[in-house]
Amino acid sequence: MKTTNIEFGLDTFGDVTLDNADQPEHHAQVIRNLVEEAILADQLGIDFFGIGEHHREDFAVSAPEIVLAAIAGVTSRIKLGSAVTVLSSDDPIRVFQRFSTLDAVSNGRAEAILGRGSFTESFPLFGFSLSDYETLFQEKLDLFSDLLEQRPVSWSGTTRPPLSEQSVFPHVETGRLKTWIGVGGSPNSVIRAAQYRLPLMLAIIGGSPYRFKPYVDLYHEATRKLGFEPLPFGIHSPGYIADSDEQARDEFWPHYRAMRDRIGKERGWGPITMDEYVAEIENGSLYVGSAETVAAKLAPVLHTLGAERFQLKYSAGTLPHTYLMQSIRLYGEEVIPAVKAQLASKEAA
Repeated sequence: MKTTNIEFGLDTFGDVTLDNADQPEHHAQVIRNLVEEAILADQLGIDFFGIGEHHREDFAVSAPEIVLAAIAGVTSRIKLGSAVTVLSSDDPIRVFQRFSTLDAVSNGRAEAILGRGSFTESFPLFGFSLSDYETLFQEKLDLFSDLLEQRPVSWSGTTRPPLSEQSVFPHVETGRLKTWIGVGGSPNSVIRAAQYRLPLMLAIIGGSPYRFKPYVDLYHEATRKLGFEPLPFGIHSPGYIADSDEQARDEFWPHYRAMRDRIGKERGWGPITMDEYVAEIENGSLYVGSAETVAAKLAPVLHTLGAERFQLKYSAGTLPHTYLMQSIRLYGEEVIPAVKAQLASKEAA
């Protein structure tokens, strides 16, 4: 696929935002705001809207498929999916059933992005041990890949009861649910996506995006050696767009810093500095600035890596809903057309 045919999407984790009085919004209001953000994305012609799954106080969404179904009822064309579904702590059959149902109510717009997730709260919540982290994902992905064929399934493993010629419903009307594997940059995870003949979604959230080129090459080489047709590859990265570079950096910084330091404290990281923030914007994987600046940074990344979809993680900690709406509007009206134009110019050259 030519890079001029690339799709552009948005991702959110349903971060709990601040209201007009600088107080945290109720989870219910965050979810209603999220639906409004998706409606705007649909109106702007953005290709995809993804919602992540979390089970903690600072994120409002623990059941993405329910929110996506609500969005399906008030949109007409935008593709709807997870970002990501934590398959390790869920049941593959129920995940498939929820997404095949979403596919039905959205007239074929559902997609699943499966991953292990970067947070672990779902494991104790649903009675799973972190010592089984790798086994849980491997076995459940194995079963889910069988379900995608929509034939009676026989399967056995250590993480759930076996199946013997069991059919799972509802079936997907178009024949196969589009399913991606979301990875953070592990070579084994990249190869696994190729082995299961599933598109790859790379979460590039820090450092130079160009350092991920070997992973992209590995994915395409593994796919080729396995005898499969070329599969789509996408990128998920954070960012924020405003009318000027200075405005974007100033508005985004306090909310990004609060989120980064809160999570960093849990994981043993030191507080982020302004110098680190600026370096990540200028040379890393944080797309913050005016529409012109963000487009100029994004286009060569997509061209070099050969991505066929880019998903902007547009929400960041407590950044208010009104700011998010403006960022979405600028992304759809200015960034995407500018990137497409730049990519078309590169293709022509």
